[in-house]
Amino acid sequence: MSSTTGRSEIDASPSGDLAGSTRRIGDRVFAGLSVGSGAFVVVVIAAVAIFLLVRAVPSLAHNQADFLTSRVWNPGGASPAFGIADLLWVTVISSIVAMVVAVPISIGVALFLTEYVPARLARPFAAAIDLLAAVPSIVYGLWGAYVVLDYLDSVQTWIGDAFGWIPVFSGPGIPNSIFAGSVILSIMILPIVTALSREVFAQTPAAHKEAALALGATRWEVVRTAVLPFGRPGVISASMLGLGRALGETIAVLFIINVVRGDFSWSLFTGGETFASRIARDAGEFDTPEKTGAYIAAGLVLFLLTFAVNAVARVVIERRKAFTE
Repeated sequence: MSSTTGRSEIDASPSGDLAGSTRRIGDRVFAGLSVGSGAFVVVVIAAVAIFLLVRAVPSLAHNQADFLTSRVWNPGGASPAFGIADLLWVTVISSIVAMVVAVPISIGVALFLTEYVPARLARPFAAAIDLLAAVPSIVYGLWGAYVVLDYLDSVQTWIGDAFGWIPVFSGPGIPNSIFAGSVILSIMILPIVTALSREVFAQTPAAHKEAALALGATRWEVVRTAVLPFGRPGVISASMLGLGRALGETIAVLFIINVVRGDFSWSLFTGGETFASRIARDAGEFDTPEKTGAYIAAGLVLFLLTFAVNAVARVVIERRKAFTE
């Protein structure tokens, strides 16, 4: 009885109140910092969007061509005319091809490291993949321009001979093509998607896999019925992160894809420019506000494109979570 009373007195003592008050203050400070950090990110994104919009509107108002459908790019002079049709096509198609190449390979490597390789061998391979994700893009660009292009030329020729009846694979092709840039982009985003997918697959509950094994499932059936469904939202997130890098990549694309002027072509084996490579290539021409505004308008489209991709990915992930729950 006395011991209980003593504990009650201790709990009710001023020191106990002080400890509880300190904990409550710490919770409030942490909550405030968390909310402030999230609000800061939103404010930064909004500030970037407003800056791009304000600087782009005057140039768009004086544009003599259709901004979305024109292939002309002449933002200088008394009658500026510029459009993003070519830039939008090359940016989107190169990123899509890079994802088609990189994502299946990344998922396969991630499954191999988490489900098939012993832990003592998986760790060094995982560390090597993480290091590849940290390699600067200029290194990938130089490697692609001076090493990879020699091997891709024969691959392009084979694809053109086998599937030339498809518009995207038609044409004689050039070494510094959209296809070559897409392959380099896929190599760049592969470590990112692999590393994130590996972490997601490694968190698959052991009970799920053991239940599948208890029902007589093979190793592949365990992966197909337990690991892949659990990791699907994470793989989608990793893929969208890789797509974001592919959409905005500058230096590697600038080094690899050759600029070809002429009639529009659907072929991957021709040259072109992305939004980022165009802005980087012509950065020295930002000599007037009107001309600079044209390039900022192109950057605004890239900003909106990336924002839309991530928004769609978020919707898909939330629907997947609701379905699995």
